[in-house]
Amino acid sequence: MSARHILPALLNGTVAGLLLVACTKSREEKDSEKSITEESRVKRGANGELIVALDAETQQRIGLKLESPAAAQWQPETTGHGRVLDPAPLAALVAELDSSRAAAEASRREYERLKILAEQDNASIRALQNAEAAAKRDQLLVESARTKLALGWGAPLSERSDLAAFVRSLTLGEVALVRLDLPAGEALRSLPLSARLISLSDPEHPVTTEFFDVATSVDPQTQGQGFLFLAKGKALAPGTAVTGYLKIPGEPLTGVIIPPAAALRHEGRAWVYVQAGDTGFTRREITLDRPADNGWFIAGGVTATDRVVVSGAQTPCSPKS
Repeated sequence: MSARHILPALLNGTVAGLLLVACTKSREEKDSEKSITEESRVKRGANGELIVALDAETQQRIGLKLESPAAAQWQPETTGHGRVLDPAPLAALVAELDSSRAAAEASRREYERLKILAEQDNASIRALQNAEAAAKRDQLLVESARTKLALGWGAPLSERSDLAAFVRSLTLGEVALVRLDLPAGEALRSLPLSARLISLSDPEHPVTTEFFDVATSVDPQTQGQGFLFLAKGKALAPGTAVTGYLKIPGEPLTGVIIPPAAALRHEGRAWVYVQAGDTGFTRREITLDRPADNGWFIAGGVTATDRVVVSGAQTPCSPKS
């Protein structure tokens, strides 16, 4: 398609910025931009790909910068959806367990005291029997609280030796428990290794979490397999809806990581411009579904030997597809 049909793109700092001069202009602007238009050529390659030709002077004038993508590997993953769990119900169960334990310890000591007194004929049999019944009752309450905790949150959590400290870190927001559910009918044969979380409020900054446990119940809405993950830091508030990318055991993918500034996005699609010779730049479509700490992981279409455009003019254009 000719340069007359190019549309504005939605990302800054790429070679597409030069295409602004190829956008349809008013007659009053054409004369002043004639020399620039002659310097720039926009055409289609043999496979229909867009190719932009920029001479050295033009590249310098628009501040064109190139970088080589970094070679990288990517652990296979699957997608789940979920939310950051509210720690209040867990804190209430732990408080109930601690309270019942304290009561059980007190009643046990009272029973032991009366038992000694009864042996010395200083306590009645009835008082001893009442104390024994109270001790057994309080111990059953401990077991009940422990069972509710295990059923609701899993044995690994309920059996932690630092349970009180762990719950305190949750209530203070120092760490967060996140539940992710797979789509209905999908199940993992092996436990996930970790997960990246993307929140709707901050999609550009994924949060890395570690696997914690398998969920003890099925979400009534999703009906999928559920997992719990632990996120450290104060990046996620309770109730935050997240999309999770669960890393699973398997052969890693080989690809590259491109800088964030290299990606142009428009109407749900994304591209990069790759240098082809001294003055040519080819547009290649990419998929931005694997955010990394320093860019985007790309499994195809771009290699570590390529040079991609990361900076150019501030008002980019891209061709209409």
